[in-house]
Amino acid sequence: MAEPIDVLLYGLGAIGSFYAFILNRADGVRLTVVARSNYDAVVENGIQITSANHGQHTFRPHRVIKFPTEASSTKFAFVVCTHKAVEPDAAIIPLDPVISEDTTIVVLQNGVGNEDPFRARFPKQTIISGVVWVGAAQPSPGVITHTTSERTQLGLFPHASLPSALEESRLTGFTALLAAGGTHYEVRENIQLARWEKVVWNVAWNAITTLTDQDVASWLSSSPEAVPYTRRVMGEVISVARAVGVPLEEGLVDVLLERVKGLGKLRTSMQADREAGRGMEVEVILGVPVKKGREVGVPTPCLEGLYVLLTAVNRRILGEVDL
Repeated sequence: MAEPIDVLLYGLGAIGSFYAFILNRADGVRLTVVARSNYDAVVENGIQITSANHGQHTFRPHRVIKFPTEASSTKFAFVVCTHKAVEPDAAIIPLDPVISEDTTIVVLQNGVGNEDPFRARFPKQTIISGVVWVGAAQPSPGVITHTTSERTQLGLFPHASLPSALEESRLTGFTALLAAGGTHYEVRENIQLARWEKVVWNVAWNAITTLTDQDVASWLSSSPEAVPYTRRVMGEVISVARAVGVPLEEGLVDVLLERVKGLGKLRTSMQADREAGRGMEVEVILGVPVKKGREVGVPTPCLEGLYVLLTAVNRRILGEVDL
């Protein structure tokens, strides 16, 4: 009998729970999940998911823990990070006990620059970077709803001193688990291209809807200036990406504006985080593009305005400023 493949999933929100569902279905996987606010519900009732693509299921991971230290004796093949990148450096410190030299880290988060804290803290590990296009929500602890939106883009964040064949085999090993779990994935040779493409999307919709408290359709029809402003914001991010060597396509703004038309009254994850009083992923979505723009001399006035305003909102949520 084959040895089990130990996988730890860190961050059991809506997206994390979706990937827990997929990984738990893969033969041979022994899944450990780190849960916080929904720990009691998941221990008692399992994870309940209603998916437009996969139907209705209740499942129980092999182990549910509150802290990675509880699993320090297990040698994990993969540690899958689906936690929100609110404090990118501090959030990964608890992972120290579950990362071994042979552990592959999978980063499934919004934003750009997400891999850098992992590489700095875990310099010997293979890092797989992923871009997630999954529509999921957690209306109550441990209860997940999933739409038809289901796409994962994956690629390596190459390690200078590890053999490329070894890293490719680890990437293939992880994608095999996704395939066995029944989800769609795409391997991208340049995953940073996919990351920046999604940041163009997130900078516009997440930031603007959070500040205006409107769904995307309402924002775009709110005034004659809404669409041109959105185009300028997206265009600034594209200019920064190109300046740092990420060749985003010329017509990306038109593609994303057309894509959002089919999504109805879309409300975004950042908007939901603000409404729930949770910290938002401001730095990895807006801060990194702003700072990269300054480094390469690309002006980003619209983007900087959004970044400054959302930083103030986020600091208040996180309790870093006086009320």
